[in-house]
Amino acid sequence: MGRAGCCCREAERLASPSLVRRFLPLLLLIVVLSCGAHLGECQVATPQCRIQKCTTDFVSLTSHLTSAVDAFHTEFCKALRAYSACTQRTAKSCRGNLVFHSAVLGISDLMSQRNCSRDGPTSSTHPEVQPEPCNYHSRTQHAHAHAHAHAHSHAHSHGHGHSRPGYLFCGLFGDPHLRTFKDSFQTCKVEGAWPLIDNDYLSVQVTNVPVVPGSSATATNKITIIFKPYEGCTDQRVYQAVTDNLPAAFDDGTISSGDPIHTYAGADGAAGKVRALWISERTPGRHVELHAGYIGVTVIVRQLGRYLTLAVRIPEELAQAYDATQDLQLCLNGCPSGERIDQAGHLRLPLSPPALGLQLQQLRRPSYASQTQEYPYSATQAFSVEGAKERCREKLEVRDIYFHSCVFDLLTTGDANFTVAAYSAQKDMESLHPHRDRWRIYPRGSATTLHSNSQPIKWLVLLLLCSLNKVLI
Repeated sequence: MGRAGCCCREAERLASPSLVRRFLPLLLLIVVLSCGAHLGECQVATPQCRIQKCTTDFVSLTSHLTSAVDAFHTEFCKALRAYSACTQRTAKSCRGNLVFHSAVLGISDLMSQRNCSRDGPTSSTHPEVQPEPCNYHSRTQHAHAHAHAHAHSHAHSHGHGHSRPGYLFCGLFGDPHLRTFKDSFQTCKVEGAWPLIDNDYLSVQVTNVPVVPGSSATATNKITIIFKPYEGCTDQRVYQAVTDNLPAAFDDGTISSGDPIHTYAGADGAAGKVRALWISERTPGRHVELHAGYIGVTVIVRQLGRYLTLAVRIPEELAQAYDATQDLQLCLNGCPSGERIDQAGHLRLPLSPPALGLQLQQLRRPSYASQTQEYPYSATQAFSVEGAKERCREKLEVRDIYFHSCVFDLLTTGDANFTVAAYSAQKDMESLHPHRDRWRIYPRGSATTLHSNSQPIKWLVLLLLCSLNKVLI
C-alpha cells in the first residue's frame, strides 16, 4: 500500500498542470517530428481518430496554391476552415491524441497569422467521385458510400442499409474434392461434364474422367470458363484448358478484353491501366490466372501431373444471380447425393490400394519438374496408409481436410502428383478465400481415421463430466 501510494503521488506530481505546461512544447515537437514520417503508426492506438485524413485533405486543398495568385488568401482561409471543421468532427475520438491537439493549435495560429475569420465558406473536401463502370470494386464502393450517406440522412429509418460486398470461394482438385461456397467439403464421382458455376455473369464447367480401374474416383482433365457479355465493358470470352494444354489466351487468341481506361495506383504511387478482363500466365503451361475486374472475379487454373485444379473467388451478390434453370451448380449446392463418395463429410480411406491403372496410361512426353510438379507421370506406386501420410506430410503440415484428401488420393491412385495438387489447392484457397477464420476444415471421421486418438479423449471428457455432475449433486 505504501509503495502504491508513493507511486500514485509521484504520478500526480509529474502530471501537475505546471509541469505539463512547461514541457508541452517539447512533447508536441517530439510527436510532430516522430509522426511526420510514420503518421500511420501513431494512429494505431486510436484507430477511429481521423486526424490523418483531415491533414491529408488540407494538404491536397493547398498544395496547388501559390502566394502569387490573387485568390491565394481566400482559398487558403477556406482550406483552413475546412481543416478546422474536420478536426471538430473527429474531436471526440481523438481525445488524448497529441497529433490531433498539435493540429488544432497549428490551425489556430495559421488563422491568426492569415487573418482568417472563423466563419465563412469552406473548401469541399469530399468532391463527387464518379465510379469506374468496368471496375466492380469502384462501383460497389461508390454505391456503399451513397447508401451510407442515405442511411445517415434518414436516421429514423428502420432499414439497416447496405453492407460492403461479400465474397465467396470455391475450389476443386484431386479425385475430385470440392469445396463449395458454403465451405462444405465433399469428395465426388461426377464423371463427365458438370457445371460448377452458372449465373448471369459467369459459367464454369469441368469434365472429369476415371483415374484408375476398380475405383469410382475421377479427376478433372478439362475446364471451360465463359465470361458472359457485360455492356460497355466486355463481350463474351471463352477460356478452355485441357490436360497438356493450359493456354495463356482465350479461345479467340486474345489475352484481354475491354478498353484500357481503368486506372489504379501502384504501391510506388505510380498510376497504371488495366482492362476489364485479362489473363496472367504465372508458369507457362502449368499455372494461369484470369481476372475479371468488371465483376470482381478471380480464377486460378493449374495442371499438376495429368490433371487440372481450379479455384474461384466471386462476389456473393453475383453468385446468387441465377434463375431456376441454373440450379445445378456444384459450387453452390454441392454434388448430388448419388455422386458423393464421402458420407455426410466422412471420407473413408481405402482399406487396400486398387490396381494402379495409371501404369497403363503413361504419356509419351518428357517428365516435368518445377516447384509445383515434382513427380513424372510414371511415378506411381502402392502406398500403405502410413506411407501415404508420410508423403503428404512432406507438403502439408496441418492435418486438415486437405491432408486427409491427399492421403485418400495416394491410396486410391498411387500417383504422387496428387500430393502437390492438394498443397497447391490449399495455397490457392488461402490466397482467395475471404475469411481466414474458415480456412481450416478438419475431417469428421473415417474408417481409417487420421485422428485415431480423438475417440479416447472424447470418452475421457464424458467421464470427467459425469464425475463432476455427481460431485455437484
